Formats: sequence, C-alpha cells, structure tokens
Amino acid sequence: MNDATQCVLTPDVKTEGFDSLSIPTYRGSTIVFADAEGYETRGARGHTGFTYGLYGTPTHRALEQKLTALEQGAWTFLLPSGQAANVFAVLPFLSAGDHILIADTAYPPMRDFANQDLKGFGVAVDFYDPTSIDDLRRRLTPRTKIVWCESPGSTTMEVQDLPQIAEIAHRAGALVGCDNTWATPLNFKPLAHGADFVTEALTKYVSGHSDLLMGSITVRDEAHITPIRSVLGRYGIGVSPDDVTLVLRGIETLGVRMAHSAQVTAALLPQLAASPLVRQILYPSLPDSPGYVLWKRDFLGVSGVFSLVFVPEAVPHIARALDSLRIFAIGASWGGTRSLIAPMPVKRHRTAQPWTGDDLILRVSIGLEAIGDLQADLERFLNVLTAEIGVAVRVTA
Repeated sequence: MNDATQCVLTPDVKTEGFDSLSIPTYRGSTIVFADAEGYETRGARGHTGFTYGLYGTPTHRALEQKLTALEQGAWTFLLPSGQAANVFAVLPFLSAGDHILIADTAYPPMRDFANQDLKGFGVAVDFYDPTSIDDLRRRLTPRTKIVWCESPGSTTMEVQDLPQIAEIAHRAGALVGCDNTWATPLNFKPLAHGADFVTEALTKYVSGHSDLLMGSITVRDEAHITPIRSVLGRYGIGVSPDDVTLVLRGIETLGVRMAHSAQVTAALLPQLAASPLVRQILYPSLPDSPGYVLWKRDFLGVSGVFSLVFVPEAVPHIARALDSLRIFAIGASWGGTRSLIAPMPVKRHRTAQPWTGDDLILRVSIGLEAIGDLQADLERFLNVLTAEIGVAVRVTA
C-alpha cells in the first residue's frame, strides 16, 4: 500500500479495556457503511442509528440520553441555541391557517419569532395571560395547534398551572410546549405535568460555564420524533460534538451548582428585602411571588435567578449604580459560574397581561462566588443607588 494511501486510511484500533468515565468526542460528517446494501438501506437505522454527521455521533447520543432520562421523555434533539430549540419545537407542527397561543411572559425572541416569522408563514399568533385559565379558554380556537408555556415567565417569574393548561389544550386538539430553562429538569418535569415537548437552553445551567450555545427539545410521544427530525434535517440544524463534550462535562456538576446558587440566593434575599428601595422580589419560592402556590405544588426546587422591582424614584438611577459593582457582571443569560445582573425592559413585550409597574426590572443570576463577597457587592450597589437618589432630590429642591 502506498504511503499516501496509508496516511488516509484509519486503522482499526481496538477499544476493549479502555473504560473511561467520559465518552470520547466523536467527530465526523461522513458515516461509512460495510457494504452497498447497508448504505442503500441506511434509513432503516431510524433516529437512534448513525447515517450522517448532521444527525449526531455517539457523543451526541450520550447527552441526548442523559437529557431524555432527566426529562422523562421519549427522545431528545440537540440544537445550536435555546431559541433554536423553541423555534423547532413548534415549526414542524404549524402550517398556514393554523393558530398558536403563546404565554405573554415568554422569552422575547420567541415572541419576535411568532410575530415576524410565523405570521409571515400564514400562522395566526395570539398571546394569553399566563396566570388566567379563563383567558386561555377565551383565546383558544378550532385552529389552535400549539399552546406555548414558559414557567416561570421570563423576567417577571409567573408560574403557570401546566397540568390544567395541558388538559384544556389537549381537549381542544392542541399540543403543549414548555420552555423549562429557569428550573432545568432537576427542578421541574413539564412532560410529567402534561406538556408534549419541553425545551431547555443548555447554554445556561446545564452547560454551566458561559462558554457555549446549545438547546434541546425533548418529546413525550415517539410520534413527534419524526416530524422534528425531518425539519431539522431539511434546515440543516446540527451541533458540534466538541460543544456537546463541554455540555456533558458541565451537566455532571449541575446538581451541586444549582444547589449552591439556590442556597446563596436564599441568604441574599433578606438583605434585598430589607432595602427600602426594593419594592418586590420576584422569585417563585417567595409567598408573595406570582404563582407561589403552583410552584410549591409542582416544582422540586428553585434556581438562582430572580428579579428585583424597585420603587419609582430609584429607577432612573439604576444604571449609574450598576457601574459600582465589582463581583456581579452586567450581562445577559444566566446559569454560569459568575453572578450576573441585567436591566430588563418589560412593557414592550406584553399585550395580554400589561405590566403596570416601572418598565425596568433587574434580573439577577447567582453564580458560584462566596456569599460574603456578593453581599458586599449588593450593599455597595444599594448605597450608591441611595446616594444617587439623594443627589437628585437635592438638585430638584
């Protein structure tokens, strides 16, 4: 055999005895077959088999199986981002003339996708009050094919009655999807509460290190596997096995990271609640947070993400006070090792459930730093905010 050919051919390396705790990173686009017949009948391998790199490698299968078990579903698909997961969870089941109902508190890019793209495809789009079963009933039509949930709601943390929503939607012939990124499958099981498919932004808690983008769709019924797989193939949607390897590493510490963030959050909340500048803390495990009773009934725990509503006189000065932070970083997303704060506008993203408070809310994500350092940083922020208000009052006077 010529040396040039020898360079190209891959030796048959035996793997018996190499029992590693981690799965190798399998990279590959082309999948080769033992013979021509195997290639011609490759479709018979189904969604679990390997036919082309776009549909996954053994590395992908490891993460898919972990997530499927955690979500208590039938199969999981991996996508390039959490928003991609939301999009391709609904796209295969909608056609021109159909109708989708979306929780008014859903992730803003999901709202934009519906208003811009789904409407362009001829799909009717409507938004319902996530806390009102009566509003959902009123907006359901014979053309409604999907009811989309996000619980807790983006930024304002409303918890939805998913079992009742699913019962009503299914009776009307509609499927139910739920974005579960806040809770992760450790703290909430949407499929067990009636959802037909659940999405996760693996970018956040599951990967856990703010260094990649990925999302997942897990379906409850095997009948929904082929429609989603086919659309993903037609659109050419796949993820890198290298990124999958990073998520597989991150998911191993998901439990301890989330437990730490929840514990630290519980320690920080009294400090924030004691401030006269904080009007309300939106966090599902607090009795005055919207949907607390539902959270206590359906959820297994909390994450480290909550929102702060400030008294009106503080709102104009929040931006300057944020610049005093030394430990918290100012940035979008959540679920990484670093604690984050992000100013979030609300009113522009609401129609069915208008927001009556000030437009600006601070969304906080607690990472893995020491409690004392985070307490000191929050104290610094609140002191600067107080000082800024005082200066403004004196100038006005």
